[in-house]
Amino acid sequence: MKERMDYFKTDPKALKGMLELEKYVVASELDPIIFELVKTRASQINGCAYCLDMHTKDARHAGETEQRLYVLSAWKETSFYSDKERAALEYTEALTLISENEVSDALYQKVQTHFSDKELLALTMTIVAINGWNRIAIAFRTVPGSYQIANKD
Repeated sequence: MKERMDYFKTDPKALKGMLELEKYVVASELDPIIFELVKTRASQINGCAYCLDMHTKDARHAGETEQRLYVLSAWKETSFYSDKERAALEYTEALTLISENEVSDALYQKVQTHFSDKELLALTMTIVAINGWNRIAIAFRTVPGSYQIANKD
């Protein structure tokens, strides 16, 4: 696969809003593991190889296990995830596939029992952000495998 465009080099201003959104969700109170599980699950649904490569690496770096990453696409069939994680994953699927789903009152109430209002807003914005990044990476065929975890020390 050949990259169609290096969108960061083409016009960094085009990504300013996306990067600000990313700063917000990274700095939020959302649990880092849930943050990465949600990004990975949405990327699985959308078929974004670059984002899957990135977020599985970031998830492992945050302490996520290989086993839970391997079965994430079948999370409903395992007992590996907490009730809070399961609510976040169900909400992720509903928002990612919003044209096929309704975010029902029952689902919203389920998520609300596990997340404060600030966390729920951060979770929603995380899902919005990753769906945007997925679409950008897929459209421009960002090549998977090149992502390296930034040294945050």
